Formats: sequence, C-alpha cells, structure tokens
Amino acid sequence: KTAQIISDESQEDEAGLNNRVEVYFEDEDETETYKLVTSIRGNSLDGRISVESPLGKALLGHKVGDRVHVKINESAGYDVIIKKIEKAPDGEEDAIRSF
Repeated sequence: KTAQIISDESQEDEAGLNNRVEVYFEDEDETETYKLVTSIRGNSLDGRISVESPLGKALLGHKVGDRVHVKINESAGYDVIIKKIEKAPDGEEDAIRSF
C-alpha cells in the first residue's frame, strides 16, 4: 500500500540507482565514491548508500558539476559537488544486507 517503485533507469549523465558517484565534500575537503543502491543493499562501510538516505536522495537525478545540498534535518545540512558518475557493470550484484 505504501510501497514506492524506484526506477533503475537514469539518463547517461545523471546519478541514478546502481551508479557509482564521486562526490566532493566541501566542508571536509575530501572526495568519496559511493554506489547508489536500494535500502536492502545499503552498506556505507562498503561504499554503498541507499537512495533513501539523505545523501542518496539528494544525489538522484543530478549531474556532474552540480552542487547538491544534503538536508539532514530542518536546521542542518551540507553541500557536495558531483565530480564523476559511472554506470555499474551489467550483472554486478551487491549483497543484501542482513539484520
């Protein structure tokens, strides 16, 4: 009843599900690469972040060069810049997170 379908289709030049996205954290002067995945495959320690997380939500649909504001809550957030987007190789599977 409350399920939402998340498309795994994205334009070639925009961040989408199963893409690796290199982001620059301005406040920390650091660059990190994350793969955008569904919540059951998320594992931030392994570089996989859920598209339902604040960072994942913020990155979806944006392009290289975009400055994206990541909203943590009503009064806090931070900015990142998208440096690179790569499509994941066909057939690449990520482990489902266990609880």
